[in-house]
Amino acid sequence: MNDLDAIIVPQKGKRSPQLGPVAVIAGTETDLFQLCKLLDFDGGTYQKLFTSRLYCDPANPSTAGISITGPIVGAPYAVMVLETLIAWGAQKIFFLGWCGSISDMVKIGDIIVATSAIIDEGTSGHYKDNETRISFPSATMLTKLNDALRQSQVDYHNGAIWSTDAIYRETCEKVKYFQRQDAIGVEMEISALFTVAKFRGVDIAAMAVVSDELSSFKWRPGFKMDEFKHGRKTACTVIKDLCRKL
Repeated sequence: MNDLDAIIVPQKGKRSPQLGPVAVIAGTETDLFQLCKLLDFDGGTYQKLFTSRLYCDPANPSTAGISITGPIVGAPYAVMVLETLIAWGAQKIFFLGWCGSISDMVKIGDIIVATSAIIDEGTSGHYKDNETRISFPSATMLTKLNDALRQSQVDYHNGAIWSTDAIYRETCEKVKYFQRQDAIGVEMEISALFTVAKFRGVDIAAMAVVSDELSSFKWRPGFKMDEFKHGRKTACTVIKDLCRKL
């Protein structure tokens, strides 16, 4: 064994399902259940994937080749889930999460497609050199996601995402810094997911619905607002349509 080889590697066990090529990671339980409903998965039939739920039903023609899992939170756990999905057969991954806006042009309920992710979390460093501070989605998956949104006539933003480990340390100083780096949203997983997907040679794209605003340096939560609920419903519908086309 090479000194740089990992001792523990993700594996497909005897009872592990053989996943199809398309997998969706939902950041929240609410969106997970909405996606299951839209994609005709039986919401009561799932298996545990760490502390998440994994839905896959190869016998169902409408869901063959597709799996959905979630919820997840934070880069380390997101990567544990992604690594396992890849080991079990996933090759094309979509991530749907929530984020805070740090741009005054991006409002609660808006959809952001991550064209890049600025690494401010610790997991990515285990999969890349320490000089790299930005990770990217797969070009093909990014194009498919953008095309799906345009075809659905959905308004959205393309832009950079800031991924942090410390949601309660999003200081004014840091928000200003990442605004200067042209980031428009902040969340906790996307940069690590992009980094690991590249490391493992699979395709990935991500979008996030804006749940709250920080651009004014005061927190404006919007979790109960109709705009946010509408944005989440729209994003889930786009993911559903895209999965059916792949």
